[in-house]
Amino acid sequence: MLAVHQLEKTYAGNVAALRGISLDIPPGMFGLLGPNGAGKTPFMRVLAGLLEPSAGRVLFDGDDIVAHPDRLWPRLGYLPQYFGFYPNLTGTAMLRHMLRLKGVAHPRGLEVLCAELLERVNLSDAAGRAVKGYSGGMRQRLGIAQAIAGDPALLIVDEPTAGLDPEERTRFYRLLAELAETRTVLLSTHIVEDVAMLCPRFAVLCAGELRTNSTPGAATAALQGHIFEGEVAREHFDAVSDGYRVTRAYLVEGRNRMRIHAPDGRVPEGFTPAAPTLEDAYLLLTMDVRVTTAAGGG
Repeated sequence: MLAVHQLEKTYAGNVAALRGISLDIPPGMFGLLGPNGAGKTPFMRVLAGLLEPSAGRVLFDGDDIVAHPDRLWPRLGYLPQYFGFYPNLTGTAMLRHMLRLKGVAHPRGLEVLCAELLERVNLSDAAGRAVKGYSGGMRQRLGIAQAIAGDPALLIVDEPTAGLDPEERTRFYRLLAELAETRTVLLSTHIVEDVAMLCPRFAVLCAGELRTNSTPGAATAALQGHIFEGEVAREHFDAVSDGYRVTRAYLVEGRNRMRIHAPDGRVPEGFTPAAPTLEDAYLLLTMDVRVTTAAGGG
């Protein structure tokens, strides 16, 4: 269990990145959603023992990792949002270099361990190729290979699917789901689909504050009967945008359509009830609309 108590981080100039975050993260996959600048990366870096908070405690299986980050590091796998590689090294050489930096050992040597890890992330066929020729998804899988070396109990991944095409994103989903079967995996992302596909529980950060800690099912159920959808004439577009919280505006065959939040049921003519989605819930939470759920609260 990863337990966060009243976590705060304030930078010079009184810039608050984290504002009193309290959150329990159980084993398995846990999603952390939030827009860019929400505080997700500082939060992940504090949990990884790489950034000292201004206040608060973080406990992992009872160990205070703020006071003693060295107790966490041997049990941690971390894939940051921006992970650098030496482009001219092969996949095997790059991974071997990273494992040496991490101090990871293996009874049969690093070559055997590298081969095992690359097979685990489906990169065996590309092990001898230069990293500069890897796709974005292949580089992310190479990053995961170094992160899971040593069989960590806690795996933290920051924006791992950003920039991946749909096929590579699906492959990465399967890999993360497999890893979450035997450890705690914390997935930080601004892509709602990542959480909907992978995470039994999730939290939303916005402006350094915790907006909700819930399940995807509970978050969407809380909006049942509150979401409506309809076609909007061009001349009425601004009026609807000003009068309602819009969760999505899009085009269908060149015509404007909108999804709106209307808890009182009063909607423009032509709008009909729509099934709520996790994206609706997420966008409303980032607008600071309270979405009360039975599984954690807003």
